[in-house]
Amino acid sequence: MIKELPRSYENNLAFEITGKVTKEEEEAWIARLDVITDTYEKFNVMIVLGENASWGFEAGLADIKWIAKHMDKFNKIAIVSESDIWKWLIKVDSFFAKFIGIKELYFNMSNLDAAWDWVIKE
Repeated sequence: MIKELPRSYENNLAFEITGKVTKEEEEAWIARLDVITDTYEKFNVMIVLGENASWGFEAGLADIKWIAKHMDKFNKIAIVSESDIWKWLIKVDSFFAKFIGIKELYFNMSNLDAAWDWVIKE
């Protein structure tokens, strides 16, 4: 399930992802993000990933296609999780993200507020 968190405002978004994301949930999320990319030049996002967060094949493919098309709209991405796998993946991904102007950091769940503060800080 993808849930937008109440701390979202303007081009600063926060989402929590738990369980397996379906194609329909992914499509609804993409529709929400399309509104943001049509309204703002850049946006920031914090994604809180639960332990069991995963994507089905169709949802994952839709996600990858949308990200590839809108990479230039991302400014900051904070991934919040307890998973060592996500920590490692973000470390690798952030190296490449910086080459296209995206700032990306991993935060533990205990640092959720620090992640949000980083996302909204200019």
